[in-house]
Amino acid sequence: MGVYLVSVCAEDWCEGHGGEEEDGWTHVASALNEELARRGLPAYDSVPAEAEFVRGSGLRFEEKLIPSMDGFVALCEARLSAEEAAVLCGWSVMVPFSLGEPILLPVGSGYTDETLVAGAPQMLALAERLAEAVDLPAETPATCDNLDLTTWFSDGPANELAASRPGPWSEDLDAAFYVALYLRAAQHALRRGCPIVYT
Repeated sequence: MGVYLVSVCAEDWCEGHGGEEEDGWTHVASALNEELARRGLPAYDSVPAEAEFVRGSGLRFEEKLIPSMDGFVALCEARLSAEEAAVLCGWSVMVPFSLGEPILLPVGSGYTDETLVAGAPQMLALAERLAEAVDLPAETPATCDNLDLTTWFSDGPANELAASRPGPWSEDLDAAFYVALYLRAAQHALRRGCPIVYT
């Protein structure tokens, strides 16, 4: 149990098989497409099919949100504008294309009664600023298809690296985890062309 950040495949986004909701994420996809059409933008329906799990392939994204977010929220408030921090810490669904501004949909998803949709290019730019601010190490896992970040930060490698090569990132490993989480989530969404959601 717990809260996860995961990628969504076409079967759940477009066709409604499985997922947390009975109809997968089709209710969100439908509401988003209605709003995109209202804004004169094309529908988002080119979500990739579910990929076979291969560790390290980078075809899926799955991480568990275990650490406290307090340090990360404080970092966002210190390094980002209030509006930027609110979006980075508050989106419900990330889509792999640019949005001039986040879209608030009047439908529930995950753990919220409304769904705040953010564009991955915008979220990537914010996460990159935070990664630069904390000097996130190059050793941070790049693919996150099987709790790779969660394991790296919680099972020793991050602590060992922090002891041998400390830096701003090692002053608050929980905050560094969330910086890496949002950075890799945005990179994955753009690379695979898929949504990222909380479940």
